[in-house]
Amino acid sequence: MERRGFLISLTGAIISARTALAQKVSATPRHIGALMPFLEQDADGRSRFAAFLEQMRQLGWTEGLNLRIDVRWAGPDPDRIRTAAKELIELQPDLIVTDGSVPVVELARETHTLPIVFAAVADPVGIGIAASLAHPGGNLSGFANSDFSIGGKWLQIIKEIAPNIARVGVLLNSATALYAARYLQSIEEASSSLAISISTLSVGDSAELEHGMRTLASSQNVGLIVVNDVSMRAHREQITTLAMELRLPAIYPYRSFVTAGGLMSYGFESLELFRQAAYYVDRILKGEKPGDLPIQQPSKYELVINTKSAQALGLTVPLSLLARASEVIE
Repeated sequence: MERRGFLISLTGAIISARTALAQKVSATPRHIGALMPFLEQDADGRSRFAAFLEQMRQLGWTEGLNLRIDVRWAGPDPDRIRTAAKELIELQPDLIVTDGSVPVVELARETHTLPIVFAAVADPVGIGIAASLAHPGGNLSGFANSDFSIGGKWLQIIKEIAPNIARVGVLLNSATALYAARYLQSIEEASSSLAISISTLSVGDSAELEHGMRTLASSQNVGLIVVNDVSMRAHREQITTLAMELRLPAIYPYRSFVTAGGLMSYGFESLELFRQAAYYVDRILKGEKPGDLPIQQPSKYELVINTKSAQALGLTVPLSLLARASEVIE
């Protein structure tokens, strides 16, 4: 009888599990949109989105089972981003996830009700999409991708690896780096104690970028800081190639610049922010309001150094810098 009772219980459990699974599969999938300011073939953008999807799967959300996703790969162009934002909102998904200041500003302009989760925005309060970090209010929340004091740290690190530097150009696109002034303030504040003069190189396209970098390199003892910006990410191959050709010691905001041949990067761990964004998406899909979720600052930064590039530039990486590195690419 005990064996019979066990079999009956086991059969009942199997039936219940199958019923639950059938209900889950047959239920209407939740619908989310994703606005990515990368071109679809961009490896960095795809790795960020893949990290988000993997974390969603771990939280029980599987595309094609209980989740439907519409993705727009808009690239860094503001006009394309604006068009993609409108397209996604017209689809009326349950939620939109995005990355970067320009996309989130466009989405916030188009809707005040549809929930939006952003994976990486430099200054959510400053660009006007949140009342505060602790209580954003409204229909948006997510993750900030920088403490602006990082600007001063970029300058300190580049001075460590190239002590003779007397002037540094700060490369950005003012049309997409909506928060650039705060980075520049941090860099300027650090420059006086390091005896370095600062010049801003605001560029809009490939031609302007090349002209600006070549003009900078025409001087002696100069270096380059590349600001955290969707436009700079899109041009990372051109930027890193030119920096090496012109023998410009440069520091970048993302690891992807260093794997493309750049000298070094210091910034947030971008994949981790996309994983964290999945947790917010999960919570909102389960009923929480985005405005009640605090905007979180990054807690994990990484210093990545390419020693092969340093050697090509005739630089010796100090042991103190190597010891602090999260990753050394040889």
